Amino acid sequence: MLSLYITRHGETVWNREKKLQGWKDSELTEQGKINAQLLGVRLRNTEFQRVYSSPSERTMTTAKLITGERDYPILQDENLKEINMGDWEGQTHAVLQQQFPGAYYAFWNMPHLYSPRSGESFDQVGERAIAFLKRVKAESKSGNVLIVTHTIFIKALLLHVKKRSLEEFWAPPFIHDTCLTIIEIDEGEYYIKLEGDISHRDIEAES
Repeated sequence: MLSLYITRHGETVWNREKKLQGWKDSELTEQGKINAQLLGVRLRNTEFQRVYSSPSERTMTTAKLITGERDYPILQDENLKEINMGDWEGQTHAVLQQQFPGAYYAFWNMPHLYSPRSGESFDQVGERAIAFLKRVKAESKSGNVLIVTHTIFIKALLLHVKKRSLEEFWAPPFIHDTCLTIIEIDEGEYYIKLEGDISHRDIEAES
């Protein structure tokens, strides 16, 4: 059996400033770093056969914080990148909502009708998710694999695993920073064991 441990990067500066970031990047906040370290503590006794990350700085930093002193090579995969938002990247939600009300509404509420002026569609990210799954299954037949990626990629992956339509793309749970999703692959079938869990962050809240 193959177990995929999937997480989103830690909180970034642009997350806090409510700016969209896809292929562009911003640094982790101190809280984002703490959350990544807490996930590392949670997973400290889990041995991984491979560790994959989006090449974005925010995901690579998160992967290094999670693995800590364990000497895992971090394999970058372009398919793990966030959706390319084109000329929306670096803009605040408020600005986009004002300048592109129809497209902005579709992005968050009717993803099946969203047609990007630049960048990628949700379907294109879904195709990347499927391609990445093929790579993982080809390179690891069993054991645990850690995957550090982004919100929309995770949503696209879950949509494929659940065999749901694009209309349901934004169905709960919300993908918080460093949340943990575990998907088991057994004889070609997918089993979601955990989805969007942030219980490791309670440790810091209690201290």
